[in-house]
Amino acid sequence: MEKVWGGRFREGLDPIAERFNASISFDFRLYPYDIKGTVAHCKILEKAGIIKKDEAKKIIEALGKIGEEIRSGKIKAEGYEDIHTLVEKKLIEKLGEIGEKIHTGRSRNDQVSLDMRLFVKDAIRDVISKIKKLQLSLIDLAEKNIDIIIPGYTHLQRAQPVLLSHHLMAYYEMLKRDKERFRQSFRRTDVMPLGSGAIAGTSFEFEREIALKELGFSEMSRNSIDAVSDRDFVIDFIYSASVLMLHLSRLSEEIILWSTKEFSFIDLPDSFSTGSSIMPQKKNPDIAELIRGKTARIYGNLMCMLTLMKALPLAYNKDMQEDKEPLFDTYDTVCDCLEVIARLVKGIRFNREKIKEEVKKGYITATDLAEYLVRKGIPFRKAHRIVGEIVLYAIEKGKQLDELSLDELKKFSSIIEDDVYEWLDPENSVRKKKIYGGTSPEYVKRSIEEAKKELERE
Repeated sequence: MEKVWGGRFREGLDPIAERFNASISFDFRLYPYDIKGTVAHCKILEKAGIIKKDEAKKIIEALGKIGEEIRSGKIKAEGYEDIHTLVEKKLIEKLGEIGEKIHTGRSRNDQVSLDMRLFVKDAIRDVISKIKKLQLSLIDLAEKNIDIIIPGYTHLQRAQPVLLSHHLMAYYEMLKRDKERFRQSFRRTDVMPLGSGAIAGTSFEFEREIALKELGFSEMSRNSIDAVSDRDFVIDFIYSASVLMLHLSRLSEEIILWSTKEFSFIDLPDSFSTGSSIMPQKKNPDIAELIRGKTARIYGNLMCMLTLMKALPLAYNKDMQEDKEPLFDTYDTVCDCLEVIARLVKGIRFNREKIKEEVKKGYITATDLAEYLVRKGIPFRKAHRIVGEIVLYAIEKGKQLDELSLDELKKFSSIIEDDVYEWLDPENSVRKKKIYGGTSPEYVKRSIEEAKKELERE
């Protein structure tokens, strides 16, 4: 097939070089954006007097048909260098010389930047929508299990009792920040590069505002060199996705841990679990493990983009063709992970009796005992030491703190009275954490309601 750049060359590309150079196998999915951008460029050309009104009408109609033919599978990707060439060639096939006018004042350099920005804007909208669905799943799970107290962990060692709902809502907060990151990325992506040409702009009197309005951008690029060579918005998107996957991986890790026999905090739905080909008893958390594993893949895509762009001189270089596969893979992978984990979370069932047994173990009200002593007038550091000695004694006796008699407790401090047992109860422990941001039922219910209102306003 004749190249759009072929006039300069006596020989055609070697078949191996042609295959190596082509990007159509992966940038074919940009066709809706390439057509949309070409329609906008057509309107600019009409306003500039380069094409006539009736020609513009024919071009726009033909572009609509090309889009329909691609969607229906009538037009195939094979044999074309890239999606931009395919659309232009098909336009010329339909309209002849009129179609040959469409590339006036435009380069594939500003064209691909435009297509990519349009794609990323839609990708961000989609990802944010899917994050919201996961947040709703977490809220629903938190509301249904508002009365469950679990051991809170630090260093994977039992620390203090917390409401399960408080723990789940921590992931809501992480996802809230993820949405903020994507929105910030959207603002930097929302810059219209069309009109920048290959590097220097164009001598034609283009009204770029036409494309700005037509394509729904909030601002135009101010420097043609930067416009065609910038891929910060791709890096922004993949970085935001990497942090999101970090959070999904942490949630997946806890799902995996909690489903083990050692924890037995949760039962995973059969529809989101797998078995073993040799061990009949196995119920594996493969879905959560895959999300955890795919996080590494997204990190790889981020490193790919950072390395790709780190030493490129201005302006466009063919290296930048390698930006699409990590971008597309990141978007596809993140969407899959969000959809599957939102449905997995909905199906989780908590083993209430098991959790109730476990929350009594591990001396997790030791901090409450120290605070009890502080309220009796003992300095905290001294109280900390006393409670440490009590815990050591309890371990040696094989008892929990609330199983120690008052006489045993008084051996360590004479100011301890009968009211101490109120402070050794996990339910009272969480109830007393009424501080804003704490784990008391009062605050957690309030935070859930605030979260629901936040999502309603979006």
